[in-house]
Amino acid sequence: MSSHAALSDKTYAELAEIAARYPQPRSGLLPMLHLVQSEQGRITPEGIEACARILDISAAEVSGVATFYTMYKRKPVGDYLVGVCTNTLCAVMGGDAIFERLKEHLDVGNDETTADGKITLEHVECNAACDYAPVMMVNWEFMDNMTPGSAVQVVDDLREGKPVASTRGPRLCTWREAERVLAGFPDGRVDEGPGAGHASLVGVALARENSWSAPSADQRTESLGAGAGDAVEEADSNPAEAAAVDESSSATETGAEKDEAK
Repeated sequence: MSSHAALSDKTYAELAEIAARYPQPRSGLLPMLHLVQSEQGRITPEGIEACARILDISAAEVSGVATFYTMYKRKPVGDYLVGVCTNTLCAVMGGDAIFERLKEHLDVGNDETTADGKITLEHVECNAACDYAPVMMVNWEFMDNMTPGSAVQVVDDLREGKPVASTRGPRLCTWREAERVLAGFPDGRVDEGPGAGHASLVGVALARENSWSAPSADQRTESLGAGAGDAVEEADSNPAEAAAVDESSSATETGAEKDEAK
């Protein structure tokens, strides 16, 4: 069986292109796997073999990476991968309720795809957006401050082909299109939408209102250097104290040894 029969010549060439970006070609394995998913909709044996051949490593090594990271899928994914955060904060803020509502509405369980192939639903661990809890992601783009109702509206719009924009990002593309971007092939949407939300910028606003500023690199270096010097000087200036500690430890050990001997 050909090691890359299911991959187009264009994709195989792009896999080699990714590997060539790095001084150590195997460093390109992660984006290469994303490219495989962008064409085949999942990580396939053919894709694993292709990556192994290009990188001159074993298929087992590639498979070990592909099965370690949850972003790599071993079964087909729908047009939109919807991930609901059910970690502690999102869960108590409504994440569990959102996930249960979507399971009921879409008639699927965790890591399952709707009959029309449009939505794959999964629960995910922390999306690193706790200030916007509860959070849902669609093809790795943030949907913030969700409710069961707003989550249902998002998936319904996506299934109907309506344009949907991320809360802090661009218009949503399909999962395969997103995978191609993760492989390092831009789609031209990087500057669409806001880059940060209000909650993320509160600290900046407070700093500006109070004329706060971070110390310069030189100031931080000087501060760290002075602290280290003081610590060394303090240790060197108290040899008697250090000796007393050593003597006390020795005496304690000796007493313990005597007790044990009895």
